[in-house]
Amino acid sequence: MYLIPDFNSVMGPFCMIFVTLEHILTHLSFSIISIVITIHLMTLLIPEIRGLHNSSEKGIIVTFFSITGLLVIRWISSRHFPLSNLYESLIFLSWSFSIIHMISKIWNHKNDLSPITAPSAIFTQGFATSGLSSEMHQSSILVPALQSQWLMMHVSMMLLSYAALLCGSLLSVAFLVITFRNNIDIFCKSKIFLIKSFFFGKIEYWNEKKSVFNKYTSFLSFRNYYKYQLTQRLDYWGYRVISLGFIFLTIGILSGAVWANEAWGSYWNWDPKETWAFITWTIFAIYSHTRTNQNLQGTNSALVASIGFLIIWICYFGINLLGIGLHSYGSFT
Repeated sequence: MYLIPDFNSVMGPFCMIFVTLEHILTHLSFSIISIVITIHLMTLLIPEIRGLHNSSEKGIIVTFFSITGLLVIRWISSRHFPLSNLYESLIFLSWSFSIIHMISKIWNHKNDLSPITAPSAIFTQGFATSGLSSEMHQSSILVPALQSQWLMMHVSMMLLSYAALLCGSLLSVAFLVITFRNNIDIFCKSKIFLIKSFFFGKIEYWNEKKSVFNKYTSFLSFRNYYKYQLTQRLDYWGYRVISLGFIFLTIGILSGAVWANEAWGSYWNWDPKETWAFITWTIFAIYSHTRTNQNLQGTNSALVASIGFLIIWICYFGINLLGIGLHSYGSFT
């Protein structure tokens, strides 16, 4: 009589291997992305060093595959998609930032998203690795509510939407900062103009203005043109990344409603997580509407996206801090 070996007894010898590989990949990806951030800072200080920029791009690729390997190992060892707790969701969010970085690199060789995606990935993974207790790093058996085929569809779409919306919102924040500084410069120059016109006579002042104008016109026009091009790129990429995230968010909410009906018997329960997800969707729906109106584009739409940046963190992280509602399995406790 032959006995069929139990799955756990077969996988037992491989558990230590999986744990070791997971430990190596976690610290490898974190170390590489830390080096990438350092390289980014060096390229900002010394733009002439182009070789460093290529090294940072290769580092992001290695980080992406390291995090991918980490998620696959946890998937195999736990026998479910690794999105069951806060630690795994943060790792997946870091993976999402990495893949957005790579896709934007394919679309745009300048990769305007690089100063945002790389720091976002390291801060997210750094908090997951060092900010959470070691108990939260352990993979556990899924609670009954999560034992569904909708786990991968719903949670992955929500986290991908968070990553895209956060990147797009940060681009809008950068747009506002540059526009605000530009308006401050214009205000200061206007103020100087009024002061000089008051203290100097008309002839002396216009002679001085003519000489100053001849010296600085070319420099200021180049500087304003560069700022204009930068703000246009920020607005362009911010709109497209947010639009992508809004699609993911819509799919995530709809799939979550179907899953909620299967698990709890109702499509919508006004749970705190569901409520803030709806608020997030509403904010970015308003943003999408402002983009269709030419009078509301630019600063107005960027302000809405900046508000959305705060709402996303409340929806994703703030509710987990409270640990209340039907989604409390993703909390710190």
